[in-house]
Amino acid sequence: MSIVLLLVPASAIRGFLEEPNTKIDGYLRYVESPEYRNSEECPIIGSNYLICDPNLIHVAMTLDSQYLRGSIAAVHSVLKHTYCPENIYFHFVATKDSDFQELTQMVKSIFPSLSFKVYVFDGFRVKKLISSSIRQALDNPLNYARTFLAEIIEPCVERVIYLDSDVIIVDDIQKLWSISLTGSRIIGAPEYCHANFRTYFNDNFWSDTKLSKVFQGKKPCYFNTGVMVMDLGKWRKGDYTVKIEKWMEIQKEKRIYELGSLPPFMLVFGGEIEGIDHRWNQHGLGGDNLVNSCRTLHPGPVSLLHWSGKGKPWVRLDQGNPCPVDLLWEPYDLYRQSSNDSFGQQEQ
Repeated sequence: MSIVLLLVPASAIRGFLEEPNTKIDGYLRYVESPEYRNSEECPIIGSNYLICDPNLIHVAMTLDSQYLRGSIAAVHSVLKHTYCPENIYFHFVATKDSDFQELTQMVKSIFPSLSFKVYVFDGFRVKKLISSSIRQALDNPLNYARTFLAEIIEPCVERVIYLDSDVIIVDDIQKLWSISLTGSRIIGAPEYCHANFRTYFNDNFWSDTKLSKVFQGKKPCYFNTGVMVMDLGKWRKGDYTVKIEKWMEIQKEKRIYELGSLPPFMLVFGGEIEGIDHRWNQHGLGGDNLVNSCRTLHPGPVSLLHWSGKGKPWVRLDQGNPCPVDLLWEPYDLYRQSSNDSFGQQEQ
């Protein structure tokens, strides 16, 4: 595997203004992120109500203590590789039973100039609909928060990029934001039509013609819901949250799949996805859902790396047994094992 695949023009990486300070928190120990500023050509944010400004790029992610380190690294990578970091607004979703105030303060501490809001997600509504999957982590109610973004985020926000917490972006996120969702398309994501789509649902589904006819006349392909461009305006008009919930209710009554939040999305949107270049989701770097194994990058250009699967780079790095691709995640990590570590030392 060659790191050359990840090289981007130096001009696309914004410089920081001053040496970051070390921050120590009750959960983990982080250093303050470098402060990234807009290039001169960036649109000016002028609205009094910032979140509704049409020049903003909206990014949604979940936030919890278990995956916080990944979320922080993902945010850092987004800011580092965009020409207009001040024009990005982050929407973080945290569970009702999490330490909401502490998570909010931690983000402010690490990214003092970041525009963001933390929303409380009441997992009770979805918890009663969740059926057990092949990996316990997939049963976390927060894993289903992406289904409710249209309800959680302000109505003036009509478009959002959803990112999982185990991703790193090595390109300008404005390129992903600018992708058109044509016609009635509501979601844009890389599709993988070589994968056997039938394996994502069991015989209970395929043998029931009333259920399986949902794909009649369509050519559905597998897509990963960890990276999506979403039209929240169309989503709200079509009431797609309810449509996904209905499939989850069917799953409760008659088990038709084994994975977590992915199959309901495939049932509702399969065959109607706006295909995006595969460079925007080099997924599977964490192995599969059962085995923590090392994977190599797929051939071709890379804009986003995704450690979907059981293995996470921060865990393998701390264990002293990282996979080669984990070393590509490490430069964006703002966590420090001790207060003596500095961001400057890490960059060297």
